[in-house]
Amino acid sequence: MGARYFVVCLAFLAISSYVANATDPNQLQDFCVGIDDPNDALFVNGMFCKNPMAVKVEDFHFQGLDRPGNVDNQVGSSVTRVTTMNLPGLNTLSLSLARIDVAPYGVNTPHHHPRATEVLTVLEGTFYAGFVTSNLPNGENKLFAKVLNKGDVFIFPQGLIHFESNIGKTPAVALSAFTSQNPGVVTTASATFGADPSISVDVLTRAFQLDASIVKNLQSRTFG
Repeated sequence: MGARYFVVCLAFLAISSYVANATDPNQLQDFCVGIDDPNDALFVNGMFCKNPMAVKVEDFHFQGLDRPGNVDNQVGSSVTRVTTMNLPGLNTLSLSLARIDVAPYGVNTPHHHPRATEVLTVLEGTFYAGFVTSNLPNGENKLFAKVLNKGDVFIFPQGLIHFESNIGKTPAVALSAFTSQNPGVVTTASATFGADPSISVDVLTRAFQLDASIVKNLQSRTFG
């Protein structure tokens, strides 16, 4: 009886391991349209791998994260990203970085990363930052927000709308780490009112309970 039970357990573990390994990897792009002709195909979910014999130390090195970004814009913020595009050694490592500069009273506007959780560390200044949950069973969306000072760390769970606002009188700087080499970013205002082609005015009027003239005005703006 004991031996038979042991064999059954091993079989169960083997099946469980097979099922776990059969799941699809997390996607690293917004969509991937299937194609039959390999001559017209494009490699996705990462980048082509460089021949190991041709790899150089420069492939793992990036300079410039010490330089402030240009915050002279309508929202008063700038994000300097470090991804596989400018640091090829990150490819397949499920990691990327960003420097966030926000002018006094500026804001890194509400947005979300569809493919990554973000860990924010405040280097200078004072932020008011937070994220909003997805729709809860009672239909509400709960806000988790906090004033952050130098040295504080805050987490924005994957896919949830979040923001950072500089509530101080001096420039604020933060460093973010992402659990993806290509986290993606969807700026809420830009995606909603700046889509090309535009989302129907009637749809946005009903969704936001706004007058059509206000929706048209928002659609005519450029969002940061």
